[in-house]
Amino acid sequence: MRELEKRSVLAFSHFFSAYPRFTSPHSPPYHATMNTSPKLPGCAEKKATLDYCQRFPALQQSGHFSDFLKTGIKLSSLGVGTFSGAATPQVDESISQIVETAICNGVNVIDTANHYRYGQSLVAVARGIRAALNKGFSREQLFLVSKAGFLVPELEKGEEFVHWFKREYVDSGLGSEKDLTRNHLLSPAYFEKAVDHCCEQLGVETVDAFLVDQPEVHIPAIGKEQLNQKLLKVFEVLERKVQENKIRYYGISTFNGFRVETDDSLFQSLTSMLGLAEKAAQTVSAGTRHHFRLIQLPFNQIMPEGFTRFNQATGQGNIASTLQAAFQLKLYVMASHTLAKGHLASSENESLNRLTPALENAAQRAMQFNRSTPGVGTSLVGLSQIGHLHDFLKVVNTAPLSQKEYLSLYQKAD
Repeated sequence: MRELEKRSVLAFSHFFSAYPRFTSPHSPPYHATMNTSPKLPGCAEKKATLDYCQRFPALQQSGHFSDFLKTGIKLSSLGVGTFSGAATPQVDESISQIVETAICNGVNVIDTANHYRYGQSLVAVARGIRAALNKGFSREQLFLVSKAGFLVPELEKGEEFVHWFKREYVDSGLGSEKDLTRNHLLSPAYFEKAVDHCCEQLGVETVDAFLVDQPEVHIPAIGKEQLNQKLLKVFEVLERKVQENKIRYYGISTFNGFRVETDDSLFQSLTSMLGLAEKAAQTVSAGTRHHFRLIQLPFNQIMPEGFTRFNQATGQGNIASTLQAAFQLKLYVMASHTLAKGHLASSENESLNRLTPALENAAQRAMQFNRSTPGVGTSLVGLSQIGHLHDFLKVVNTAPLSQKEYLSLYQKAD
């Protein structure tokens, strides 16, 4: 193990095969529903989210809520993820109910994406939000995160993906073959449209945070320098979308980029991303600060690199883990893959069990582990079955581990 990583090592011996969240380049099982409801105005606000916290005094006292950087906006330590589940009306309804129930029980962070479940998750989330608002909550109490990058093709019978892409994107000026790797598109025109589409389908005027999903998939095809050039142009679009009040903040969501060693070809530097964002902000409106405020990366008991691997030069005289560097660089961190695609729902760990006697099973303990991690603002849990709400809400209503308890799960390398 490299010297920098020897500072801390997780005392678990599980093995996990990492894999990115690629979508299959074929037609969805049924066409995505279009949201025709009027758009909800507003976005997450300091006073409204504080009022939200005060509706749940026990959760507020337990440390379930934390600040989104220095904005004063309060966010829950667990958030609802909407990646999982079949693209069926039945799962749509389940996700809507999950979102509504979560909001009504102290969870105000909802994460989705334009391509999740072939685009159906956006509309399912929209329905859940409106149902919660009908019960007395407000748009300003919620923090909505979405992302784009992976395409959802709707192929005509017998049509090849390449022909569909040319018809829908190349001929429409939304991107070229040079902007495409697998089914991931990275072009300014595409992201311009993607943000607008997200707002339409979620039924909101403003999305709180919009992320570029897994841009590192382009590195093997075009190299890191060309990727950064493309990201710069996309960041310029996102800065303009902030000015248009379509989004409030932006960032990137990675699978490998923030977890691998510094010399890995897929590694992505936080300071490099911030440098691109600064250039983009100056291009769009000289003298203004960028709005790159949020990152997502997989983190859990068997993918702990965000906490244990010291791979980020902060520009402040030290090398840090991604979570530490994000704190120093004033970036909010959301952890994805909390249950490792369900793997951790059946994987017990004795050390964690001893610290969580009030919790009932491995799934609950996995969520507790993540949301207690120093540096993780919100841990996202993919939910598509109503039955999983019990485990989710059990953890919401349990105080996070103390820092001392959490760090006891780690030991120094010999």
